[in-house]
Amino acid sequence: MSAGVPEALEIEHAELRGELQKAAAAGGRTEEGAKQVMKVLRPHILLEEEFALPPLTLLPRLARGEITPDMRRYMALAETLKAELPRMLDEHALIIEALRRLMQAAQEEGHTGYARFAQKMILHAQTEEQIFYPASILVGEILRSKFGKS
Repeated sequence: MSAGVPEALEIEHAELRGELQKAAAAGGRTEEGAKQVMKVLRPHILLEEEFALPPLTLLPRLARGEITPDMRRYMALAETLKAELPRMLDEHALIIEALRRLMQAAQEEGHTGYARFAQKMILHAQTEEQIFYPASILVGEILRSKFGKS
């Protein structure tokens, strides 16, 4: 069930992937580091786009007090995120570890732009953990309070 991702996050993810692909062509340890990040990041992003981020598309409507029957399908996505949250956080730890290695390699090789990029990606992961994932779970809780069990 593809329920979509908020457009702003979709654009940001595309930009991050593009920059990571550039780093993966930089040569040396920077390239190796970027490829390691890609290896742990790809499957994680697929999960985010499958169930972690789609409930966020409802936030503007919920903030306006709109709750409609078509929103029911998002309850299962939020429940999946809630159940998979420990795994998602473990994956973030692996991603952040790989990003720190990339950052160090990029700094040592004089690729300051890629070092800043790695730092930006770490902040993105923290934003997901501290804001996006909890908000997505709360969307499910709001819907469950309206519609009952899924």
